[in-house]
Amino acid sequence: MDVDIGNALASVASPGVSRDSLERLDEQVAVAHERIERGMANGEHGYEALNLPERTDPDEIRTAVEPVADVETLLTVGIGGSSLGAATITNALESGTEAIYLDNVDPEWVSRQLERVSFENAAINVVSRSGTTAETLANFLVVREAFESAGVDWTERTIVTTGESGPLRDLADRHDLPSLTVPDGVPGRFSALSAVGMVAAAVCGHDLEALLAGAAAEADTLSGSLFDCPAYAYGTTTYALDGRGAGVNAVMPYAESLETSAEWFAQLWAESLGKDDLGQTPVRALGVTDQHSQLQLYRAGPRDKLVTFVTPRDGGDRPIPDTGVEELAYLGDSTLGTLLEAEFEATEASLAAAGRPNVRVEIEQVDEYELGGLLYGMEAACVLAGELYGVNTFEQPAVEWAKKATRGLLGGGEFAEAEAVAEKTELRIER
Repeated sequence: MDVDIGNALASVASPGVSRDSLERLDEQVAVAHERIERGMANGEHGYEALNLPERTDPDEIRTAVEPVADVETLLTVGIGGSSLGAATITNALESGTEAIYLDNVDPEWVSRQLERVSFENAAINVVSRSGTTAETLANFLVVREAFESAGVDWTERTIVTTGESGPLRDLADRHDLPSLTVPDGVPGRFSALSAVGMVAAAVCGHDLEALLAGAAAEADTLSGSLFDCPAYAYGTTTYALDGRGAGVNAVMPYAESLETSAEWFAQLWAESLGKDDLGQTPVRALGVTDQHSQLQLYRAGPRDKLVTFVTPRDGGDRPIPDTGVEELAYLGDSTLGTLLEAEFEATEASLAAAGRPNVRVEIEQVDEYELGGLLYGMEAACVLAGELYGVNTFEQPAVEWAKKATRGLLGGGEFAEAEAVAEKTELRIER
């Protein structure tokens, strides 16, 4: 990926970061890079994620999915990092296999998803490192029952990706299910380039080697200077702008196929950097749709936002038919691709003209190679930002608190967190 931070400089934006400030920060980047390199070399928790391009085995993944490689529908059961990376890849790329992600336990929504599945032509991909994630196990049990009700043997259609031990590992061993292991030292939100994210890609027929090659190429750009490394330039700029008041980061892909990447980014950024009263708040948007619903706020609202555009240089195209209406003749001489590009450039220029900081993240096109680079680049940017903030990028205590409270409320053990739920303050206004 390439990054253009010109519209975030203090000379054109407020808040903005000056070139002198970036030069000073670059000294911290050099120190942070040394720490990151050391963590990668030692296989330390979290840093190990940046080693995935060379350590993920695509042949192992393809072998595991071979029994279900010809299905029409893949139901991935997981939540958060166990689904968003996979969804980012498969939602971005064309495939003859429909990928459905059960990452919510809303009963009406789950029922609607299952109602449209032909189970004799479907498979299950269940993902949970611990094998104890309540939402994942609940949905898996529901899906398993749906297969049984349709007279389909779920044991012939299930792939498991989990840790070395736990309920899902026991299940896989008991039924001799194809299984893969969540890599040690890799938090879920950093696991897109492992079996966690790539099983679905494999079933959907995507090029796993190209995904890893794109990520490896991005890894080769990591260096001791933000001026030589797009990922570090992005991570440093976001950190600097946050410190100057831009505490909201609105990520706006200008390609429908990249919409899920903004959801994936939101988890990566929020869960990794939201510690010790620090961290930007990620906001998901989509160009051009949300320039008509949100741009007013970004351009004329509080100066507390950075807008991150993510755009491919080369996308598909389709001519716009001539309307025969003189006032609309300019459209008939154009294409949807040209219109999309004009919308993007106009939005970017609109923010710049108002002195609102924005950053452009570019990839060549939406394919496996470029997606691998984008995923890896944003992960590296997040790790670098975490080093600059001085937080533990790879833990998520607030998330674990809520998990314990949920288990306690369901009778899954004695947890003080569950007891705290009863202490909720109420001020009800009822009809």
